[in-house]
Order: sequence, then C-alpha cells, then structure tokens
Amino acid sequence: MRNQAIEDVVESMAQRLGRGLSLEDPDGVLLAYSTHQSSADRVRVNFLLSKKVPADVSEWQLLHGIAEAVRPVVVPSNEALGMRERVCVPLLVRGFRVGYLWVQQRSDDDPATGILEAIPGIRRTTDRLAELLLETDAASSERRVHREEIFLGACGGVAAAVDEMRDWRELDSDVSRRVAVVHEIRGSTMEPGDPHDAVLVQRTLALHSTVGVPSVLFSAGASTYSVLLCARDITRGVLAQVLDRYRAEVPKRAGRPSERLVLGVSEPAADPSELATAFDQALHAVQAAAVDQSLGGAVSYAGIGVYQFLGAIRHQLPVHTSARFTELSRADGLDELVPVLELLYDKNGSVQDIAEQLHLHRSTVYNRLARIRSIIGVDPLVGPARLELHLALKARKWRSRPRLDHPG
Repeated sequence: MRNQAIEDVVESMAQRLGRGLSLEDPDGVLLAYSTHQSSADRVRVNFLLSKKVPADVSEWQLLHGIAEAVRPVVVPSNEALGMRERVCVPLLVRGFRVGYLWVQQRSDDDPATGILEAIPGIRRTTDRLAELLLETDAASSERRVHREEIFLGACGGVAAAVDEMRDWRELDSDVSRRVAVVHEIRGSTMEPGDPHDAVLVQRTLALHSTVGVPSVLFSAGASTYSVLLCARDITRGVLAQVLDRYRAEVPKRAGRPSERLVLGVSEPAADPSELATAFDQALHAVQAAAVDQSLGGAVSYAGIGVYQFLGAIRHQLPVHTSARFTELSRADGLDELVPVLELLYDKNGSVQDIAEQLHLHRSTVYNRLARIRSIIGVDPLVGPARLELHLALKARKWRSRPRLDHPG
C-alpha cells in the first residue's frame, strides 16, 4: 500500500522526534518509513529493502509482547540479528489493532527511556495515523483476509477451519459465543456487481460498524452479508447500535444510500464445532426478519417462532400447503382479508389493535372476519383452523426469503 497522507504523517513525526520511524501493518508488511537514515541498523536497512519483517525478527518482537500491547513496548537489542534496541508503538482504533509504529535509537547511547518520554508528545498524531490506517486497507490486509476465511470456513463446517479457530484468542475461554448475520435487502432491479468488490465492501462495512463494540469479537464479509462473532451476553441494544452504524457506513463504503437492514443472531455456541449450527440459526433469523417486518430489524433465532421449523426444511416448501388458505387467497382479490387475519393472529386476537393499525373501524374488521368464515366454512380464530392458516401465512412469507449463499 502506498498512501501519501500516511507517509507525510510518518515523516512529520520523525522530524519531531529526531529519530528514524517505520510503519508496518499487523502482518509485518512495510507501509511507510521516514527518510531519516543516520541511525539505521542492519534490521532496519533489510526491512526497508525487503518490505517485510523477516521471520526471526518477527519472532523476537512477538516474544516481547507487541501483539497484545496497548502501550509502547521496548524491544531490546539483539546482536545476532543486528538489531538495536527500539520502541514499538501499537496503533489501535477503539480497540482494533491496525499496525505498529517503530521508533529507532539514534545510537547505542540513546536509551529507550528517552524515546518513551517523547512519545506522549505525538499522541494526537499517532491516533490520527491509526485512523488513516483503518480508513485505507485494514479490511484487506493479508492477516485479516486469512482470519476471515477461517471464520467463514468454520461457519460453513470446514473441519480444518474449526480446528484452527480453537487457538483464537476470541475463543480462549469457557464462555460460549453467538453468531450474527447482517444483510441488506436491496431492490430486485439492482444490477449485480463484481463479486470480489462486493465481498470487500461487506468486510469493510462489518469492520467499521463493529470497531469499538466490545461484544463483537470478530467480523467477516461474504458477497451479500456480513457475519459477526459475538459475546454470549450481547444485548439487543448493542445489536441495534451495530445496525445503526452499519446504516451510516453504507453510503461511505458503497457510494449509495442504505436500504433496509436486518440482523439475525444465533443461540450460544459452546465450541468452534458448533459455529456451523449457530451460523444456520443466525441465517434463518435474518431471513425471517427479511420477510416479516413485525419481528423487527434485529432478531434472535429464539424469537422467530414458527420460522425455526420452516428454516429446518431444507427443500422448497410446496406452493399449496393448505386447502383453506388457498381458497381464501383466491377469494381475496383486493388483499383485504388475509392481512386482517395475519394481524389478528400476530396480535393474539385484538380487534381493536388491528383496527388501529389498518386505520379501519372495528365493525369493518368484524365484517371481514365474517367474510373469511363464509369462504372457508370454519371459524378462523379457534382450534386447528387457526394453526393451519397461521402456519400457511408464515410459509408464504418464508418462500420469499432472500437466498443467501452458505460460507465455506
């Protein structure tokens, strides 16, 4: 990556500190460096030439905790590597690690304490640098891409991905996790774009919508949805916040207004081997939210009711599932009867609520119920007829759900 704004920030900090600086991403790839070269040791010279931290140098740096650090870390010299003592400044944006800024000694007589004392004076600039990194290619870094592929693979039931996820810090406790899926319902007239671009947009949206949200532990993007790894105790309010942030990010990342967004979250998964089941649950929840707006924008698998059963049916539901419902649908040419019936079922038989929601008089609702009884020959509000018709209504909605490709 070459970004003039980032290079200018690094150069300005080097001049202010009077020391050589280099900037790398979390994979150890060189992003920018200062022109100050008077104090360059062998490791710095080789790094600037190869653009990648060698494995032995990386091992030495990781040994001193840079991958977990949230404050500047002193990495001692290593004569065998040709490496002077230096200071690593981890760059984080609301808890998300976007890279490392390395500050070199002027000479062997330049102790790290002097560097540590100078770093607070550039705090605002390092924060700005971290924001710039997040705005550029954090979502497409090699390490990020690999981890997202592993996560999606585990959600798809790939055994090797499940095994690799057992070593993830995000899963390093006995506490179970949840999986969430975010999907944007776009108009059917939208032209399909480049699938690779679509994946990058989804990954970037997911990353920027969840940075700084402690309950979201990781995110990944597929072509038409994003997948989130969440804490077990994530709340509905936090999920709604993620949707709001997602909605605000769409115009910036996709260059268009956002459309209707829905989010589905699974039941807890106690082990990485259960992530595939959790993903299926989140997928069914987001599909239910897509077809049934009464469920809300953010819905849990446990809250989708009969759609849990419909989602378990792997094949397309037959079109004609209920003789009574088919008869009623054919007779309802003006679409006046079926909406009343569904709202009555969902509102537990409250005629007053239905009248208010449809802007009808209560007598009109009763008249339409009488017409329904006349058409199907039974009372639609009692016994097996109610169960049959309500299920048929939901099955009709379920047939119009978005078809989302499975990961892995």
